[in-house]
Amino acid sequence: MALFTRTHMPPLDGADGWLNSKQLGSDELRGHVVVVNFWTLTCINWLRTEPYVRGWSQAYSGDGLIVVGVHTPEFTFEHEPAHVERAVAERAIDYPVALDNGYRIWRAFDNHYWPALYFIDTDGVIRDQHFGEGRYEESEREIQKLLGVERELVDVVGVGPEAEADWENLRSPETYLGSYRSERFAGDTNGRLHLNQWSLDGDWSIGREKVVARDAGARIAFRFHARDAHLVLARSGGDPIPFRVELDAEAPASACGVDVDEGGNGVLDASRMYQLVRQDAEIHERTLEVTFLEPGAEAYVFTFG
Repeated sequence: MALFTRTHMPPLDGADGWLNSKQLGSDELRGHVVVVNFWTLTCINWLRTEPYVRGWSQAYSGDGLIVVGVHTPEFTFEHEPAHVERAVAERAIDYPVALDNGYRIWRAFDNHYWPALYFIDTDGVIRDQHFGEGRYEESEREIQKLLGVERELVDVVGVGPEAEADWENLRSPETYLGSYRSERFAGDTNGRLHLNQWSLDGDWSIGREKVVARDAGARIAFRFHARDAHLVLARSGGDPIPFRVELDAEAPASACGVDVDEGGNGVLDASRMYQLVRQDAEIHERTLEVTFLEPGAEAYVFTFG
């Protein structure tokens, strides 16, 4: 913490727009404890952190806390304000959110992570920071210390994609699919995948940050070991795209995620992260297959929990 005792919070005037607020400047923030939360809408690590940030905003706003979300997009489609607005509504985010499409606020903070939390005192000095998930109790105690209050911690229970990961059974890493950061790609194959390999079947184009299904029936597969499996999907336009999920060549049944029914049926109707699998039994290696029933689906990254 000593590293930040003389570092003042940079101004937030580099935003491309604001949600839930007009532009916040130094006058609006002066005299308040501020938590700045960097996020991007498809980040599973942010999703699992968000219920805590939301809870702190609601619990301490009356004590003088202002939470400011800064949405700095990772993927090209995340620059579209409508996608961010949808995420804000779905997550019931009621605190101000700056749209940082130009990365100006990100660079002003010299930030490098999603999510990232900066804790600022009433004089505008950054007193603490935290990157990634976890450390929730210490972070809330820091907020209380800066506010000069002491009380029971907020009771937070994440549901759906916001639920804490099953860390003991998580053996599959975040895996990007585009050519820029692609790893463990097994190619076009119908053969057996090894753990954490993925493959494509059918007609696909491979771009820098995504793979795109070019025909109906195009399939993507991943061999994973985790309770949850997610896939970031987008579509450039047109009608919603139905898809089918299978686990080890069968319908997922009770292991379906929130975006799939027990028969494995889902619909790509918005550009976001989709939870395809949430297992409720013993966790072991499984092969996840996603078949898109119409062309046009864009797949970006698998994440697990």
